[in-house]
Amino acid sequence: MEFPDNPFTHALRAKQKQLGLWISLTSPFAAEVTAPAGYDWALIDMEHTPNDYFTTLGQMQAFAATSTTTIIRPEWNDPVIVKRLLDLGARGLLFPMINSVAEAEAAVAATRYPPHGTRGFSGMTRANNFGRVPDYLARVEDETTVLLQLETRHAIEQAEAIADVDGVDGIFFGPADIAADIGLLGKPLDKGVWDLIRPCAQKLIAKGIPVGTLVNDAEFAADLLNEGFTFVACGTDTALLAKATDALLANVKSRLK
Repeated sequence: MEFPDNPFTHALRAKQKQLGLWISLTSPFAAEVTAPAGYDWALIDMEHTPNDYFTTLGQMQAFAATSTTTIIRPEWNDPVIVKRLLDLGARGLLFPMINSVAEAEAAVAATRYPPHGTRGFSGMTRANNFGRVPDYLARVEDETTVLLQLETRHAIEQAEAIADVDGVDGIFFGPADIAADIGLLGKPLDKGVWDLIRPCAQKLIAKGIPVGTLVNDAEFAADLLNEGFTFVACGTDTALLAKATDALLANVKSRLK
């Protein structure tokens, strides 16, 4: 049994547009509802949800039978959390709140075994099919997607240096926290937020660095992909469910006599 290619990693390197969906419902059953939709990638969020290792694992298993690559956002840039997620078989990680080159280097190091990093070794994990994948150690580091999330003005100012850290596969802009950082709390689509993000993104794109983000707006998501963004999540499962249930109730009420 050979270690499989990570299609998302290779798509980023080829600058192929990748449409994503944010997964926040923390339920493997709910994940099975969205998994067959056909998104290129799905972000399972541990930072702003009640997800634990078992719920995250269940959602990864729900997506495993599809062509969608799951990326996990741990709650923090912590090597112990990273080690456990990689042992569970995470194909990629989105590290939140990266503000410096040193933090970027620590994130990458957590995904690498010595001598290239600090990841602890276990020979029997879900990631290597419990010891049945002989080339796991030779291939896992090249196939694992490492994404870094920039969420402050300071981080954006350091973006080029952060992106240059060896082992970084892409830079992800967090518009909600950037908005908060510049005094626009709750306004992630405000022009002021994107006047800060867009020039930085274009500098990175010009250097051949894949950039991505999350926006709960289909038209805006398409605009960003057409501007050169490589990977964009265009919706969140919780938001989709909330909007659909509200719209259904309003629709029926509007027809009552």
